[in-house]
Amino acid sequence: MTEAAPLVQASLLTDQVHAVLYQAVINGAMPAGTRLRVRDVAARMGTSVMPVREAIRRLEESGLAEREPHKGAVVKGFTLRELIHIYDVRLLLETEAGRQGVAGLDGDLVRIMAKECEALNAAAREGRVRDALDHDEALLTVLYGAGGNPVLMDTIRGLWHQCRAYKVLGAAAAEGERESTLWRYQSRVVEAARAGEADTVAELIRDSLLSSRYRIQSTLDEEGEAT
Repeated sequence: MTEAAPLVQASLLTDQVHAVLYQAVINGAMPAGTRLRVRDVAARMGTSVMPVREAIRRLEESGLAEREPHKGAVVKGFTLRELIHIYDVRLLLETEAGRQGVAGLDGDLVRIMAKECEALNAAAREGRVRDALDHDEALLTVLYGAGGNPVLMDTIRGLWHQCRAYKVLGAAAAEGERESTLWRYQSRVVEAARAGEADTVAELIRDSLLSSRYRIQSTLDEEGEAT
């Protein structure tokens, strides 16, 4: 146990650095295009470069930062045009993937979806946005994957990765809503899927995506980031 302590401490420090950078990006303190120089960030936070490097990597994984030639990691910009284009395609593909998936579900798969929904709700209550989004995608992966079309599933996964930063932005905005609908659709999707109601599942997915797009668009408009 004593030998593992440094690794645990390093992990906790990385979590702390990531939390600070995450909040700075979400609240606009580090606007789009800000360069994330590892040594500069480490100097400001009084840490070594290792936890900073890992924290920046996490930002890139969540879509809040990206690599640019000759610059390294920078804070990703948000544009209304990109948001609309991505969600238009998601609406087309995911409503149909949900409809097709219902026919391929069995009791075991529905139970997995329900388990992911429970984990999502727990993460949302605790403010673990990234974990909640991961469970949401895991739930939908089971549903869409049941349709038996791996090309469709891979395409949707690519769209999720492309819009991850927007999803994080929308989820962060939802934390301030008194009656947020962000995490309410998933349980209804599970119940409709359990009942074999393909059209209802497709409609719920459509409504969820439209609601998310509206929330993100409103946030972009308020922050003056939309172009």
